[in-house]
Amino acid sequence: MTIVKTLPWISLVLVLFSYGTLGWALSETQAPLYVWITFILAVSLLVASLTIPWSAISKYSNLFLRSNIRSFAVATFGAFLFFLMLAWFRIFLDTLLIISAGILARIDFQTAGYKQGQAFLITLTFSLAGLALGKVLHLGFSQQL
Repeated sequence: MTIVKTLPWISLVLVLFSYGTLGWALSETQAPLYVWITFILAVSLLVASLTIPWSAISKYSNLFLRSNIRSFAVATFGAFLFFLMLAWFRIFLDTLLIISAGILARIDFQTAGYKQGQAFLITLTFSLAGLALGKVLHLGFSQQL
């Protein structure tokens, strides 16, 4: 079976659309070039973190909880993140949508039998294409109006 037939198209379209909304929002704010580069690097890091096996993550998570001070710092940081989630609920929902679409794509790639490198490259391609598509669509619609 060819690679085109085995791709999880629904998940990839969700990734494309969710990153497209991010690209639209960035284009709407007229973000400078360094912000776009920062977001491209952040998207690459997010997609890479979603393709890392969970066993590797759990191996290093014990480093944060070895002492009481570290446990307190992690709990305080978690409380701060919860406050940010409530304060910026719209941004939290957009971020949650992007992460959920990436996780769904990872699960579908894993089910289809793709290797981690292949899943990373395909998901990254669709993510960056979504960012670019959002910018292009925003520019196209804003010039027509």
